[in-house]
Amino acid sequence: MSDRRYRPVLLPLAALLLVTTVLSGCSSTGGRRAEQARSRAATAGGAVDTPRWTVAMVTHAGAGDAFWDTVRKGAEQAAAKDNITFLYSNDAQTQNQVQLIQAAIDQRVDGLLVSLAKGEALTGVLAKAKAAGIPLISINSGQEFSARFGALTHIGQDESTAGRAAGTELGKRGRKSVLCVIHEQGNVGQEQRCGGAKGAFNGTLQTLYVDGVNLPDARAAIAAKLQADPALDTVLTLSAPLAATGLQAVQDARRPVELDTFDLGTQVVTGLQAGTVGFAVDQQPYLQGYQGVDLLWLYRYNLDVLGGGGPVLTGPQILTKEDAAALATYVARGTR
Repeated sequence: MSDRRYRPVLLPLAALLLVTTVLSGCSSTGGRRAEQARSRAATAGGAVDTPRWTVAMVTHAGAGDAFWDTVRKGAEQAAAKDNITFLYSNDAQTQNQVQLIQAAIDQRVDGLLVSLAKGEALTGVLAKAKAAGIPLISINSGQEFSARFGALTHIGQDESTAGRAAGTELGKRGRKSVLCVIHEQGNVGQEQRCGGAKGAFNGTLQTLYVDGVNLPDARAAIAAKLQADPALDTVLTLSAPLAATGLQAVQDARRPVELDTFDLGTQVVTGLQAGTVGFAVDQQPYLQGYQGVDLLWLYRYNLDVLGGGGPVLTGPQILTKEDAAALATYVARGTR
């Protein structure tokens, strides 16, 4: 039997170069085609090929509110990227918010985003969401309730921290006596903002409760307080709409009082530019909506969770006149 040992076939150098070139060309073409396909998918509004999951966002405010319009825009843009059907509803009446959450549970949504301004009242319905296996992320309000309700995380700013940032800034600006205006009695986050500001401020800070739904009455109440207490040199409001009302009240009082605020809006940015608003504490609402949807998608897709048991913070960011020109563009397009 002859000895026929295996011998490798040696290709000429020119043939090897030809094979390498062909393979390289295929790889390059395939890469370009894949990239073109991804680009077409992104342009068409579907940047991923995961199942068409449904996410519902239910908030305690929103109708006609520029802040919540910005939250919603962020959520909608993330939903378009993540191939998600996005459902949004809101109601200022807590019992109605409960019913909206229940409706989302009944629809068997794949994820829930909920603001917890009055968290205790949502205990029962969110227990039902947990029992139904619906992943929950809390946004904007109610960080202290988030873990108790089994939320994956909370996305927003820590309101006490934001309040302290405001109090520190008030001190830097040489303010001595501040009126902090709470426009929704029972809203824990608003109480925390004023409380945090008071704790970090070396001057005096007093609280005034007004009805944020009735802006003419709120304006009159702020103006009356300014007229009754000549020591007050600053009004601190807790939302952009109340900032506009506060500015009107300052004009009514006819005294040199500084207006500072939480949250942004067209009038706030205009006020920063003009110097009628001293500073704004921004919590970046666009991020709250965007990250909320995106993190639910990541959880469904890959069991990813951010925060490590704590909140994912979107603020606070102190913005002043120096920031106003750049901010105007983003506020105008509805993302700040």
